[in-house]
Amino acid sequence: MIDTLQTLPWLFILSAGVLGLIVGSFLNVVIHRLPQMMQRDWQAQCRELLALPGESDEPTAPPRFSLVTPRSRCPHCGHGITALENIPLVSYLVLKGKCSACGARISPRYPVVELLTAVLSVAVAAHFGFGWMSVAALLLTWCLIALTFIDLDHQLLPDSITLPLLWGGLLLSLGGVFVDSQTAIIGAAAGYLSLWTVYWLFKLLTGKEGMGQGDFKLLAVFGAWLGWQALPLIILLSSLVGALVGISLMLFRGHQRDTPIPFGPYLAAAGWIALLWGAPLTQAYLNFFG
Repeated sequence: MIDTLQTLPWLFILSAGVLGLIVGSFLNVVIHRLPQMMQRDWQAQCRELLALPGESDEPTAPPRFSLVTPRSRCPHCGHGITALENIPLVSYLVLKGKCSACGARISPRYPVVELLTAVLSVAVAAHFGFGWMSVAALLLTWCLIALTFIDLDHQLLPDSITLPLLWGGLLLSLGGVFVDSQTAIIGAAAGYLSLWTVYWLFKLLTGKEGMGQGDFKLLAVFGAWLGWQALPLIILLSSLVGALVGISLMLFRGHQRDTPIPFGPYLAAAGWIALLWGAPLTQAYLNFFG
């Protein structure tokens, strides 16, 4: 199979797309459940700290809740989602976007995440070709999709995703997969400290928190994976898009200036673009300004 994928690039790209659909279905579960798992963990820690009765001490303790249990169900009627109703994209189209039991509308986000994961997976496979770079880039891409939608929903960038990515980037640098170790270590430190510095300067000047600490860690992730040289491009792209979106929200949706807007999605998008086309974009920028 490995020899076939190496000799037939189109088959490898197609396989990446199909795998992306499957992974996208799982990412929907991660996006929905991981914040709830974090909240339950925080509540358990508060109970322990305040010496309050825990859920296990209560007469009707809730069932175990994780990424794999309980089974996915319709939030309206509790109908358990069967395997045939969980085929990426196909099931949504066959069911016409409705629950088979009660007819309630299924959020279009589910097929959107699946399709987005497939499209980005195809782009990664076509860009890097068969090899370890593609495997690593696919894992990073899938994690960035999960982080993007979690941040949009909850303004959270979970450490359970960002920290493994950070260490993974540093470990990959030992083999020089994307950059060497020295470049990765400097990039991780520079990525974290750059936004950390902006955060504290803004807080000292205004008394407010301008961004979440998860943003520091996400930029450190890109520094570890792509090196410090990619950081200016990522910061420029994410800031530009974030500013345009923020201005648009204030003009067309009446958002107030003090309404928080998650910055993680723009960082994730800019980092993914830098992953694939960082070097030519940086060179084009430098050439444009002489």
